[in-house]
This record gives sequence, structure tokens and C-alpha cells, in this order.
Amino acid sequence: MTTSPGTVPADPAALLSLAVDVAREAAALVARGRATAAASVDVKSSPIDVVTAVDRASEELVVARLLAARPDDGLLGEEGAARDGTSGVRWVVDPIDGTVNFLYDLPAYAVSIAAEVDGGIRAGVVLNAATGELFTATAGGGAHLSSPARPEPVGLSGSSPVSLEQTLVGTGFGYRVEQRRAQGAVVARLLPRVRDIRRFGSAALDLCAVAAGRIDAYYELDLNPWDHAAGALVAAEAGAVLSGLGGRPFADPMAVAAAPSIAGPFLELLEELMTDPPAPHRSPVRGGTLQEGR
Repeated sequence: MTTSPGTVPADPAALLSLAVDVAREAAALVARGRATAAASVDVKSSPIDVVTAVDRASEELVVARLLAARPDDGLLGEEGAARDGTSGVRWVVDPIDGTVNFLYDLPAYAVSIAAEVDGGIRAGVVLNAATGELFTATAGGGAHLSSPARPEPVGLSGSSPVSLEQTLVGTGFGYRVEQRRAQGAVVARLLPRVRDIRRFGSAALDLCAVAAGRIDAYYELDLNPWDHAAGALVAAEAGAVLSGLGGRPFADPMAVAAAPSIAGPFLELLEELMTDPPAPHRSPVRGGTLQEGR
């Protein structure tokens, strides 16, 4: 792995420092664009999979700043940025994770930037553009949180629920109708088995919420690399267990992040719910008897 003379070094701390600076600039752009976010909205894979002009402007800014600092690096961005590099470093970028929240002014949308070195994520930043909360991590260096009210970074170590019944679970849903119907059925069967369900609308912030102990577990199907690259590192460095189902890797295709105290039972429960078909729906009929739903 080589870098051009005068570029930012490829060690995790230097990459994180660059990512934080760029994320702050992009988040400021996003914040300025919030008031006019609805003026230019397109759809991608479905009518609910949206992208705004601010998403594209944020990605353009991030790409320009990263390549100015490290011109030999590769890039993968949600809104189309893609290039091979020669340095061994690839940046994985989500310019606004939580675009629907951004459109509705719900304060959970983030700039997510991860540095992948020779195939492994080594540094990551998730910056909530609405609140200023900054989640950071380096491989082997732990995960931290800072905010405008508390600028000194605080180490993150997740939570330790004692049982599934006391586990607060986060999740998200896909964009296709049939996929959402199936995911809703799983949630309906999961809900009686855990403390409660939360749906924040940003995979990156969901993963950081596990790291911060704001939720105890999170799962979601079919995430893209930019959805989870930085947030998954934050969660892992805070001590969360990251896995897929059935012994498969994280996000292949199921992404699961859970507190170590309940990770095993939670994975088993998800495997049960994802494998077994739901019981037939029954509805009351005249005379107090039940019949199969149609």
C-alpha cells in the first residue's frame, strides 16, 4: 500500500481525522439545505426510495475533499460515486443516511464516512447532521461519542440486558412492498418476545445507538455497504456482537448487532422467526366461532 507524497497518511487515526473534518463540512451543507429539501426530490428503486439534491451535493463535497487530501484512493458512494484506487484505501460514503427523515425534519439523518484499508474497515464516522452528535471509531481504538453540548469524546460500551424480555430492539424496512409485508410479519411475532421495537430510519444511527446503549439490539435485511460501513465499526468497537444469520457474515444479507449478554438468544430468535412461517390469520365470525382468514 502506497500513498502519494504530501497526502494524509493511511493509518487509522489520520484517516479518521480526515473523515471527521469532511463529515463536519458535509453536515453543515446538509443542515443549510434542510429548509428547501422538498424542492428537488427524485425516486430510485421505488416511490419511497428517495434522493434529494442535497444528498447529491453532500456526496460531491465529500468526494472532492477526500480526493484532494488522498488522490490515489478509491471511492464508493450511495449516489453514484465509484472509482478504483491504487493506495489500498477505499472510502465508503453515505452523504445522508436517513433521507426520508431529512425530508420530514425528523432529527435522525447522518453523514456516514468509512475508510476501508485493504478490504477491512479501519476508521468510521457517523455525524447526525440534525443534532451534531458525532460517533467515531478506529479498528482497535474503541468507539466514542461527542456532541455540541459535550465536545470531549466519551467512550462507548453498549448495554447489558439480562434477557430477551428486557431487550429494546431497533430495525428498518426495505423499499419493495412484498419485502415490507414480510418484514412486518416478522416484527409482529418479535414484539411479544422483547421489551419493545424502535424504528429510527437510519441504519448508521441504529448501529451507533447499539454502541451507545440506546437500544440493545438491531437487525435489518439487505443493507448496502454505505449504510453500515461506519456504523458497524462503531458498534463493534463498543463491544457489540455483529453477525448474520445461520453463521453467515454480518449483512450477508441480514445485519445483526446486539449486546453480548443477549446476542446468542437474539440470533436464535431471529432465525426462528425468519424460518418458520407465521400461523394462519384467524378472524371472528358470526356466532363467536373462528375461521381461516382469506
